[in-house]
Amino acid sequence: MNRSDTLSRLAATIASRRGADPATSWVAKLHARGVPVIARKLGEEAVETVVAALSGSREELVGEAADTIFHLLVLLDAKGVALDEVLAELDRREGTSGIAEKAARGQ
Repeated sequence: MNRSDTLSRLAATIASRRGADPATSWVAKLHARGVPVIARKLGEEAVETVVAALSGSREELVGEAADTIFHLLVLLDAKGVALDEVLAELDRREGTSGIAEKAARGQ
């Protein structure tokens, strides 16, 4: 199974639920509350991922990482950024040293 297909399907599901009833959809509820709330939720999940990496089990880390990716996709959707744009940026960076890439951004 192609994992980028999984992400694409998840991004499509998130987009389809954006306008759903907030009483029945977590995505719709987040969208109704706005970008600041979505961004805070992503930050919360990212911190929980770090905590799981440092002191949790492998299963906790996997779960928290999934939550982080999910909420990142919700935030991208809320800001009108397509997953394909992020994947294209990763493709652009492929084969470039992280140190060199970071130095190039500073110019």
